[in-house]
Amino acid sequence: MKIGIDSYCYHRFFGEIYSGLETDPGTRMNVWDFLDRAASLKVAGVSLESCFFGDIDDGMVARLRARLDELGLERVWAWGHPRGLASGAAPEQAADLIRHLALAARLGAGVMRICAGGRATRPASWKVHRAAVLPLLRELVGPAEEHGVVLAVENHIDLLADEMLDLITTINSPWLGVCLDTANNIRMFEEPLEVVAKLAPYARATHVKDVTTRRGDPKTFAFWPSTPLGEGLIDIPEVFSLLKRNGYQGLLALELDYLDPRYELDAAVQQSIDAMRVWLNAHETQ
Repeated sequence: MKIGIDSYCYHRFFGEIYSGLETDPGTRMNVWDFLDRAASLKVAGVSLESCFFGDIDDGMVARLRARLDELGLERVWAWGHPRGLASGAAPEQAADLIRHLALAARLGAGVMRICAGGRATRPASWKVHRAAVLPLLRELVGPAEEHGVVLAVENHIDLLADEMLDLITTINSPWLGVCLDTANNIRMFEEPLEVVAKLAPYARATHVKDVTTRRGDPKTFAFWPSTPLGEGLIDIPEVFSLLKRNGYQGLLALELDYLDPRYELDAAVQQSIDAMRVWLNAHETQ
């Protein structure tokens, strides 16, 4: 396992600001700025949220691959923020997903994180949800194999752990796995380590995230802000243990979404990366 960072940590600087929860930082960054930041953190790899990078043509992909190679960074390409396939209600988005598989292959990414849906698209009935999204995912396995890129479906506050397992095991392809977010399912009232234990055998990418609680309605996103790793409710060292026991060898990509206002972003990122190094070194010496 290797330490990485997801560009979503800097979503406000890419122009995505949660209304009523976050303030505009007053400055912007681009993908090249983010890669410089990743290099300064001395991480092994990055997960790149393609939604923030504007028009992506062949020239940009070539330049991006060259810079990643120059920095020695492993890479995961990320597609579908925020709704992706809209829990099966947007089958027309499959064409764009396939286009991004080609981009990921040209970038040298062996894994592409995807969103099958999100909190806002989750149907009330799992039967309806499954019937809509399962055929789409099944049809995408072929293009993934053709491009040599594994699809990693994130548990994106749209799928309970057993629902994700149902999708992955039913399709049963080496070209379809999980992007395991360590904290999203606590926002759906599932016990985080139970979720990790169920999904770790199928993990092909990660979002390593910690969260805490605030006052208000626990059914809302605002109730569950991110914290620096080790400051919240998720037992990240045990998450690492579960991933290691299940043979995971990919990136441990830090993700901070809505950051608790008590923390400053750059300091929270640095604190999290430092903590990951300590925990990972402890596992390597066991």
